[in-house]
Amino acid sequence: MSAKEKPTKSKDARFDTRLPEDQKAMFEKAAILGGYRNLSDFVVTVARERALEIIAEKERLLASEEDAAIFVDALLNPPAPNNALIQAASEYLYRDSR
Repeated sequence: MSAKEKPTKSKDARFDTRLPEDQKAMFEKAAILGGYRNLSDFVVTVARERALEIIAEKERLLASEEDAAIFVDALLNPPAPNNALIQAASEYLYRDSR
């Protein structure tokens, strides 16, 4: 494997925050009760889970808004019927008029 082909090792990023002692104590208690190894594991895991939920929800909303816009556009600006639709309508109308 050449130097170019060696996989790069991702570097860990650091996240520091300041919070009131009582809030830290509450988080530590939740970490212990939740079976996490330490406070950092608890915070990272819970924050990641919530971040994924928020991202998924927003992506669903955006997709839903896009779908709604496409639907409304199709209602307001319907495409011209193609030959298959014209044939099907003719057959339906002919059958219905007998």
